[in-house]
Amino acid sequence: MSTIGSIKKRWNGYFLKIKHSAMIEYCGMNSAKRNAMIHHLLFPILDLLYPRLCLACNSDLPPPSEILCLQCQYELPVTQHWLQPENAFTEIFWGRVPIETGAALYYFSKAGRVQHLVHQLKYENKPQIGWRLGQRLGWELRQQPHFRMVEAVVPVPLHPDKQKTRGYNQAEVFAEGVATALDLPVWPNALVRTENSTSQTRKSRQDRALNVQQVFAMGEPERLAGKHILLVDDVLTTGATLETCARLIIDLPGTKVSLATLAMADD
Repeated sequence: MSTIGSIKKRWNGYFLKIKHSAMIEYCGMNSAKRNAMIHHLLFPILDLLYPRLCLACNSDLPPPSEILCLQCQYELPVTQHWLQPENAFTEIFWGRVPIETGAALYYFSKAGRVQHLVHQLKYENKPQIGWRLGQRLGWELRQQPHFRMVEAVVPVPLHPDKQKTRGYNQAEVFAEGVATALDLPVWPNALVRTENSTSQTRKSRQDRALNVQQVFAMGEPERLAGKHILLVDDVLTTGATLETCARLIIDLPGTKVSLATLAMADD
């Protein structure tokens, strides 16, 4: 066999091993993580056909970047809630539900860049936004002692019909990113959504609270009992959804809850 033929055979074997390992890992993933992985693997190929743009501001995206240009990475309104156990995030839940601590990654305002990111995550089939920003928040949380006692990450669930239409649960994708950085398990079936309630987007504070009552239930109570759970959602506005879900978890014996979201309304 020629030298070139030997090299080709060696490289073919190498790539087959990579392909085999990747397929094993892929088969073990849940649907949310699979979607994020597919997007990640396809990026290099798509870059050759379509120039990539920053998902926050639509400017050209330099090759080292994943979803945000350098300017947006520095200019998006980071909250830094994680630096203190009690903060503007946790204040929303005072007198409503006893949480250990909480944090959002960004503030969002109407028609701002963060709202644009959230809209794409929820409605434009871009789960990579949740995955990457979840990792970023997770890296911040793991450096703080008040988040180190968390034992598992639980996303706020979508109703199965809505998740089937959307293709994934945006809170679950975000939770996967957070959990990856924290090196913790994600339990996507710990809570279930029993009713396909209408969107919260245009509802008042009172209507939001009424909209989520009797909507959620425990899916795996035995798994959560006695644990410190990080409950995760995409956005915090009035806190009605997170409050309802947190109450279900806290009612379990010996259970504690902390909260995290991708964004928080900047009132």
